[in-house]
Amino acid sequence: QVQLVESGGGLVQAGGSLGLSCAASRSIFSSNAMGWYRQAPEKQRELVASITSGGSTVYAESVKGRFTISRDNAKNTVYLQMNSLKPEDTAIYYCNAMLSAVTSGPYWGQGTRVTVSS
Repeated sequence: QVQLVESGGGLVQAGGSLGLSCAASRSIFSSNAMGWYRQAPEKQRELVASITSGGSTVYAESVKGRFTISRDNAKNTVYLQMNSLKPEDTAIYYCNAMLSAVTSGPYWGQGTRVTVSS
């Protein structure tokens, strides 16, 4: 059974930090790139960051220098450390087992809400 379970969202003031975690089934984690997407109200879901099984990363321009994606292969977990948060980072964040560093796969987590107040 494929599972992706996110945690760590919440409410934070602008300029603050939050860390997200996504625990994945071993069957999809070990060989897949993993990614974080987000969807703000009335906007399309967008790729925030991804990391391949080898550790190569991709970031959206809007989060470069502020967000860091990482993975712990022993724990089948991918992380997203978000610093210097802005109100425009407010969204539901989803974990995805990706087909490539820039292509989403069919398996999604349930999402975790991040709200950044100004």
